[in-house]
Amino acid sequence: MLNRRHLRVKVLQSLYAFFQSHNTDITAGENELLHGIGKIHDMYIYQLSLLAELLAQEEKVINDNMTKRLPSQEDLHPNRRFLENACLDMIAGSTELRKIADERHIHWRDEAEMVRKLLQTIKKQPYYKDYMAQEASGFHEDSRFVLKMIKKNILPFEALHHFYEEKSIYWIDDWELVNKMLVKTLKLAEEQQQTLQIMPLFKDSSDREFSIELFRRSILNHSEYNAIISEKAMNWDVERIAMMDMIIMEMALTEILKFPEIPVKVSLNEYIELSKMYSTPKSKVFVNGVLDKLVEEFARDRLI
Repeated sequence: MLNRRHLRVKVLQSLYAFFQSHNTDITAGENELLHGIGKIHDMYIYQLSLLAELLAQEEKVINDNMTKRLPSQEDLHPNRRFLENACLDMIAGSTELRKIADERHIHWRDEAEMVRKLLQTIKKQPYYKDYMAQEASGFHEDSRFVLKMIKKNILPFEALHHFYEEKSIYWIDDWELVNKMLVKTLKLAEEQQQTLQIMPLFKDSSDREFSIELFRRSILNHSEYNAIISEKAMNWDVERIAMMDMIIMEMALTEILKFPEIPVKVSLNEYIELSKMYSTPKSKVFVNGVLDKLVEEFARDRLI
């Protein structure tokens, strides 16, 4: 589930692309924004489905070993603890997950070799061997194992990073967020009596509307806010101000002036954080200085 900071980031990225391309079609820009936000949920479904695919891959390995021409005793009597992991079984058995994955054409059928290599990597780890050596336990122990597997082997798996980078340009910046959603989903499943609930993308419809309105109003007020910022950017040639800084400040003014339900202090803090994340090293001080002057002036003129 995206919070407002994540939504501001996606709006910032979409505005940057919109102005860089000299686009004039706001509706098309909005569609691209929503497409980019929607891709986050696709990646989340991919990650959940990957856990189910690991289980399917293990079942295939066990079946293949049992049908060898000369199977060993280990092949004939395999340790099925991983295959019977209650947390993975819950994910693999989720009809909701399968329905969403089918609707969005999300699957790992073409990446069986990569999934197999990931499973092999996991099986070499000490935590895996410890888990397999334990006697059967409950959902808590099984989910703790899955969380450890995600942290130690799935997140750093380079082939998986390459897969996502090739799939979508939107996913490079969304990796950390998606995996936080993944971990939270598994923790909630344990609290909710071993029931998998797919997290929605938006907390409610107001967050979706916030994204669209922030994007649209930032564009519609672009010229006006550009002029306002220019007056306060003393000793700065506006043409030399980084485009990202200008967009961040224009978004901030849009939120401060057009979204009165959001406290001004919250908006200021959010956009200063964005300047630290996405612009130049000196941006924080510059953006903070300009916005402070403008907020003081807006308050004096009772605009906020």
